[in-house]
This record gives sequence, structure tokens and C-alpha cells, in this order.
Amino acid sequence: MFYFKRWRLSSKYFNILIAVLTFVLFLWLTPVVAQGLTKAPVILDGQQLFQISDSGEYSAQERAHLINSQLKNVISASESIQVKIEKRNQLPTILLNHRYLLTVTQQDTVPGSTLDEQATIWVQQIEEALQQAHLERTKTYLQQTTFVAAAILLITAGFSWLLGWIKYNFFQAASQRLTTTTNAIPNSEPLKVLELFLKLVLASIRFGLWVSAVLYITNLFPFTRQWSYQISNILSTSFTSPILTLGKNPYSITELIILIGLLFGLVIFAGTVTNFLRSRILYLTGINRGAQEAIVILFKYGLIFIGTLVLLQIWGLDISSLTILASALSVGIGFGLQDIAKNFGSGLVLVFERPIQVGDFVEVGEYTGIVERMGARSTEIRTLDHVSIIVPNSRFLEKEVINWSHRNPISRLHLPVGVAYSSDPKAVQAALLEAASKHPNVLQSPSPLVLFKEFGNNALNFELLVWTAEPNKQFLLKSDLYYNIYEVLQQRKIEIPFAQLDLHLRSGTLEFTPEMQLAFIQMFERLSNHEQRIDPINPSQNQT
Repeated sequence: MFYFKRWRLSSKYFNILIAVLTFVLFLWLTPVVAQGLTKAPVILDGQQLFQISDSGEYSAQERAHLINSQLKNVISASESIQVKIEKRNQLPTILLNHRYLLTVTQQDTVPGSTLDEQATIWVQQIEEALQQAHLERTKTYLQQTTFVAAAILLITAGFSWLLGWIKYNFFQAASQRLTTTTNAIPNSEPLKVLELFLKLVLASIRFGLWVSAVLYITNLFPFTRQWSYQISNILSTSFTSPILTLGKNPYSITELIILIGLLFGLVIFAGTVTNFLRSRILYLTGINRGAQEAIVILFKYGLIFIGTLVLLQIWGLDISSLTILASALSVGIGFGLQDIAKNFGSGLVLVFERPIQVGDFVEVGEYTGIVERMGARSTEIRTLDHVSIIVPNSRFLEKEVINWSHRNPISRLHLPVGVAYSSDPKAVQAALLEAASKHPNVLQSPSPLVLFKEFGNNALNFELLVWTAEPNKQFLLKSDLYYNIYEVLQQRKIEIPFAQLDLHLRSGTLEFTPEMQLAFIQMFERLSNHEQRIDPINPSQNQT
């Protein structure tokens, strides 16, 4: 971590620098449409010697195939090498070990050279390539090359690990820098974007590093050099051949990757510029936090939208050709992206109407907290327990929302209090006002108020009304006020009753119907007869 401490450049300016360099680099890489080859290469052990063109009824590919076969046969047979030039039909003809190899034509020459000069150059290249092929098949060369290949693999693995270590430590340093620059809980969105960007860069560098190592190693051995040439040719063809046509312009994988990188760099650039706008410009204007966030959101998405159109125009893509894509996207929105489109539209309404703003203390359903972030699809609310709740924007328009901070943050709190019936209402009023006056967060203007609500079942019900300028602290304020109320009532000997129930029984005569009287008489007779059959002296001889 020491080298990070020595890095004095601010993280914001560093991000701006990276975004600008990425943007300029991608703009410099203009689209290039792959062109078909007009010549065929002459290859020995996977190494290209030169290129030849069409000649008469033979195509360049046919000529190159015949030449390559002859060179391969000479190497396999371990024959002595003798290459010379003869004139046949007034054209220089190259012979290999007294066998015809090729005839140099005017189409084969490069501009500014004659047929004889071109033939001499090719003879020299063929001799050097054949000698090199014999040398590379010796035991000593193969042993040395194997050692070099193993060393390259170890070095590549070490570099791959080192890149991962640098990425991890750089991300940790950036995270600490972002968390220490602000005292509040940091927003995780910049860290997620930075982490995604570092992962993409690391994966790209590692992929290029290993591909380069494999191609270099296969190029060292004569038996695998052809694989290196084929892999390189496949990669080059795959990444440069057109695979998609929009309008009149074909695009290859390389061009699409560069375009995606351009758009990704545009998003990073827009985020960096908006962060700079929020922290350096809007902060000095003195406008409230909600207005700042609204301006930042509009500026960010406007910059991304305009920048995307500009990039597509620079890239040569006709915007009108995107109508098919827009139609498909509308169908997707109609079926699978309804909620996303609804939340995005709700986000735009919230930005323009501003019923809630960043920093407001709101209640949405069962959630209560402070609005920390307003995005295009969702809004982040941080509860009093410091738990982040992600609420879809549509909920703010579909259901009732209590905004304690809307326009005027001053709010009134209601505290119900019950006292015994023996208490003096005027004394209770004075006690509640005294308890409210002791708390520093209770506003004196408007002044606190005590209402005599009703004669309850068990108590005289009062209600203390107080005003506060910090509604997000209302729960702590209510708790403190109840502590003060209990203390003041105890000092003034005012009783706080508990729920009770009084039961009163009234005495009087009980009247029976004739049927009930007859039933009671019969019951008493049976009881009396039963008692007479029981001998109290010798109960064991009684008969039931």
C-alpha cells in the first residue's frame, strides 16, 4: 500500500484522466473493413517467405500450394540445398535442386523493382529459410527451445498473478479513498463501476498475454509454427471479417468490441464529469441537495444520449437503420420490460415534478428513512437503522408517500398522555408544557400546545403537540419527551393510571315460573330421601 500513499493525484482527476485517454484512444481506432487477399503466401514451417500473384491460368493459391509442397518435400528428404535462376521464355525461373519451383511474373514484382531483382531476392529468402529449417530440426536447438518455452510460461503465469494483485490493491486503495473523502456512508455505484471496469481490463490483458505467449511458443518450434500461423490467421479473420451489416456498412467483431468499449468509456466519462459537476460546481452554488441531484441526473443521461448519437455518427452508422432495433425493443418492452419502462418513466416524472428529493425524510409503505439516491429505475432509501432499501420509482406515484421534508421540514408531533381522574387538568397542562420546554429540539415558535382530548374509560386523555425542524429525529425526540413527562408528573404527584375494570352487583328478588318451582321441589325431595337412606353410625351397612 506504500506506493499508493505516494500517489498524490486526486482520485477524481485520475478518473477524469483515464476516461479522457480511453475516449481518445477509441476515437483514434477508426473502423476498418477487412479486404480480401489478392495474393497467396509462400510458407515454410509456418513462416511466410513472400507472396505471389495469379499467373496465367493458375491462381495465386494454386501456385503457392505447389511451391509449399516442394519446399516441404526438400526438408523432409534432408536433401542438399541448391537454388538457382534460369531464363525461360524470357522470364526468370527459380529452380530448386534442378527442379522447377516457380516463374517470376510481372504481377509478382513490387513497385520499383525488375523481374531479375525480384527473383534474386526470393532465391536468397528461400536459401535462408531452408538452412534455418535444417538448423531448427537439430537436437540442440530443440532442447534450448523447450527450455525457453517453459521459461515463457512461468513468466506469463507470474505476470498474470501480478496483474491480479495490482488490480486487487488498486481497488482496495480506491475504495478507501472514496470512503475517507466523505463522512457519510459511501454510495456503492461508483465502486461497482470501477470494479467492473478493472475486471474487464484485467481479463482483456490476461487474454492478450496468454494468447501472445502461446503464439510465441508455437512459433519457436518448426513443427508447431504452422499452428501459430493458422491460429493467427483464424483470429485475424474472425475479428476482421464482417459479421453484421447495419444499413450499408458491414461491421466485424473487432469493430463491435471497439464500439462497445467506446460506449462503456462514454458512460464512465459521463459519470466522472457529473461527479465533478456535483462536487465542484453545484456545491458552490448553494442550492439544496435535491435540486443538485435533479440537475446531475438530467445532465448525466443527456450527456450519455447525445454522446451515443455522436459516436454512432462518427462510427459511420446511420441512425435511421436503428428503426428495426427500436421496433424490436418496443416489442420487448411491451412483453418483458414493462416494469422497467414504467419505473424509468416514473423516474423522469419524479425528476421533473420533484415530489421527493435527495435528503428528504419520507415514509413509503412500511419503510421510513432518508432518500439517499434517485436513479433512473429505483430510489435508495436509508432507514434509521442504516439499512438501504431499494424502492422502484413507480411506488412513489402509485401509493401515498409521506414526505416530512417537502417544501417546509418543520413538522408537528403528537404525544398522547393519560392521567388519573383525580388530577387537576390545569396542573397537567403546566406539567406537559414544562416537559416540552426542557428539550432543545422542540421549537418555541410555534409554541407547544396541550389539548384536553376526552374523558376516557380509565383516565383523562391529553395530547401534547410540539414542533420540530428535524423530522428524521422524531422517534428519539418522542422518547426524550416521554422521559421528561414521566419525571415531571412524578414530581407534581400526578398519577398515571392503569387499565382497570369495576364490577357492581345489585341485590333483589328472583322470580320463578311454576314449572321451575316444581322442578326445584322434586330435586329437593330426591336429595332428602337420599340422605335418609344413609346411616351416619355405620356407613358400611348402608344400601344405595
